[in-house]
Amino acid sequence: MAEIEIKNLANEVVGKLEVSDKVFKAKLNEPLIWEAVKHYEDSLRAGTAATKTRGEVSGSGKKLWRQKGTGRARIGSVRSPVWRHGGTVHGPQPRDYTYAFPRKKLRNALCSALSAKFDENALMVVDSFGLENHKTKELSKILKNLAGGNDILLVNAGDNPNLKLSARNLPNVKLVAETGVNVHDVVKFQRLIFSKEALLQVQEVLGQ
Repeated sequence: MAEIEIKNLANEVVGKLEVSDKVFKAKLNEPLIWEAVKHYEDSLRAGTAATKTRGEVSGSGKKLWRQKGTGRARIGSVRSPVWRHGGTVHGPQPRDYTYAFPRKKLRNALCSALSAKFDENALMVVDSFGLENHKTKELSKILKNLAGGNDILLVNAGDNPNLKLSARNLPNVKLVAETGVNVHDVVKFQRLIFSKEALLQVQEVLGQ
């Protein structure tokens, strides 16, 4: 089994932890990761784009001129799609973009993405996020010391009010619970910082 160092918030090594090869040493599968990210992004789409058909745009339904004898093209309504300000044909209508995605594929994609971060040394484990206060400046200093101030995904288990309050104003930092880890965030953020407890819980779920 692979090993990863456990650090404290002062960036000092305080121990080591064996991690599952199934979760953190999986083969890189870029097509599967792409599928999982697309599924996640599609689930976020509002699907509210809409156009009006000829039955919904404003305008009289009266025939503008007689059918024959005027020398002009025949026309039945100002709401015709052929005319300016007329209805739209086959335009977008409100819809749900979500679709079913196999759970096994989703887990394999997450394992593949986590393994890639592990191989790049972009995944870090801290013993805990035991902050003394909820000051954003203090957390910013800690993260800069740990990860160099890159885009960072923090993963913590349990309730931590100080961490939640101090992380919410940092534009390059996102805090999620261990149950909220997803492929999209793992790929998007440059560095991942797990608490030891959160890493063990994620490993337990994905290693089943």
